[in-house]
Amino acid sequence: MAISSKKSLISFVIPTLNAASVLPACLDSISSQKIPGSTVEIIIADGGSTDQTLSIAQKHHAIIVSNPLKTAEAGKAAGIKIAKGDLIALIDSDNVLPHRKWLSKMLIPFRRHQHLIAAEPVKFTYRRHAGFIERYSALIGANDPYAYINGIYDRYSYLSRNWTGLDIPLTKYPGYVILKLKPKTTLPTLGANGTIFRSEFLRKNLFSDYLFDIDLITSALKKSSASISFAKVNVGIIHTFCESSIAKFYRKQNRRLVDYYHYQPLRSYDWQSANRLGIFRFSLYTLSLAIPIFHSLKGFSRQPDLAWFFHPLACLITLFVYARVYLLHQLGLLKPINRQLWRQ
Repeated sequence: MAISSKKSLISFVIPTLNAASVLPACLDSISSQKIPGSTVEIIIADGGSTDQTLSIAQKHHAIIVSNPLKTAEAGKAAGIKIAKGDLIALIDSDNVLPHRKWLSKMLIPFRRHQHLIAAEPVKFTYRRHAGFIERYSALIGANDPYAYINGIYDRYSYLSRNWTGLDIPLTKYPGYVILKLKPKTTLPTLGANGTIFRSEFLRKNLFSDYLFDIDLITSALKKSSASISFAKVNVGIIHTFCESSIAKFYRKQNRRLVDYYHYQPLRSYDWQSANRLGIFRFSLYTLSLAIPIFHSLKGFSRQPDLAWFFHPLACLITLFVYARVYLLHQLGLLKPINRQLWRQ
């Protein structure tokens, strides 16, 4: 149902684990929102932080729920289970809302479209003063170059001048577009970093103690022959991601793929059918070196920034991680990530 004219509650669900270095900026940006007709609650689903994460959350009057399973996906599920809002915003601890009207703009499609199930920022906010890996991700429109090369990215890219490489039916409105997502089609990786969902949709599609955000739409479409309405709103969201740390980039790429194999039985987004030739295409692209360098130069010509020249290295690191983790998985030697030592 559409959001009514009466005062509504929006729940921000934020999974944390030793996130003290990034959480203050995240929570300050939420607290600063101008939201006529709405109020917010902030839910921190914490995986056992040993730094100042919980004291920072308490200063912002957040509701704290324990996440004994520690992963971000388990934290999202734990937060959703206690959220009281009509809408639930899935925010990572390293996300920052870029301006005070972010939430009010994100809510517009919900007020106008009865069957809309979610809305997502169309881009990562580009900040010229930010770390070079954050800038690179905002410029290319993805945190993982594999997603960009295979066209399944879901944020605006200065390189392609589009927010995805897929052909998605959409209808344009002032300030946003409405996507018509159909069953049995390849989908972008929608659902993370600032996506707002109707709470009834999330609860209907929460089947375990884990919520894999990019799997939600796929899971819902597999159960129904009907299409799903999803909004892309003309706002950004800051994802500080790895800032300027190549070591952190490697660590997060490794965590992403190790978790994929570890939790594969619970996953709905079908990477195999979405990218039957994906790893082959990405390997040829990366190892050619010439094409990544050409794309760096092309991107630089469109939005001058030296961060573009991280692209060839980002592809090489990602390919190495994919090959290493896949080999360990095939040999039965792959071990889950030790969250006890995790730091943002």
